[in-house]
Amino acid sequence: MADSTWISVPRSAAPSATSTSTSSTSRTSTPRHAGVIRITHWITTLSFLALLLTGSEIVISHPRFYWGETGNSLTPPLFHFPIPASRSTVPTGYNYVLPDQNGWSRYLHFQSAWVLVFTGFVYLTFGLLQGHFRRNLLPARAELSWRALSLAILRHLRFGPKNEAGSWSYNVLQRITYSVVIFVLFPLVIWTGLAMSPAIASVFPAAVSILGGQQSARTIHLFVSVFLSFFLIVHVIMVCLAGFRTRMRAMITGRGTATTEHV
Repeated sequence: MADSTWISVPRSAAPSATSTSTSSTSRTSTPRHAGVIRITHWITTLSFLALLLTGSEIVISHPRFYWGETGNSLTPPLFHFPIPASRSTVPTGYNYVLPDQNGWSRYLHFQSAWVLVFTGFVYLTFGLLQGHFRRNLLPARAELSWRALSLAILRHLRFGPKNEAGSWSYNVLQRITYSVVIFVLFPLVIWTGLAMSPAIASVFPAAVSILGGQQSARTIHLFVSVFLSFFLIVHVIMVCLAGFRTRMRAMITGRGTATTEHV
């Protein structure tokens, strides 16, 4: 199991017959992440980076965004990025165009998206069957009180040192963030991506119309991708602050060592 622990107590820490103290020190060797969690984590990371790279190139080919069912170079955009496009037919105000890499980027984008969908299905199945979400991600009801959330935010703002046992468990802010990313943002980015497909629109028109149309789906897709990118940046920063080598070793090998003191 991902969160099981094995505790070994050194002989020197065992209480003697004449000892008056009940304090003991134990070293806990924690299998921090199960194999399925580690594999799906790194496949998702590579897929998402490929999606960011190719998605940026797709945006460059037409840096104008619309709302509704249709939108093209002849219709006013909802907003646009002030950058040159890779297609001469897209009005950007620049007198030159960038190299057109739209062909391979779209192919790799769709391929990476399906890898992400399959990996997410494996992760969700494992998390539900093994109780990973209930045990590690979903916050307890008591943690969702305003007092508990305020204390958690204050602890983060102080950047105070964590005890070693606490540093290996997710706090309520992390649980809420990861839950939103896993159960809201990733499904939404997949949904809006599929909604831009003419094949999906013809077979499941309601999946597109509920979003406001294919161009609306494209605009929502962009904003969700930005939120996921922001999460990725903050996630990497927090990993570095918490101990890059330790966290990377835990996500690669699945193991981490923590020392706890029981009194």
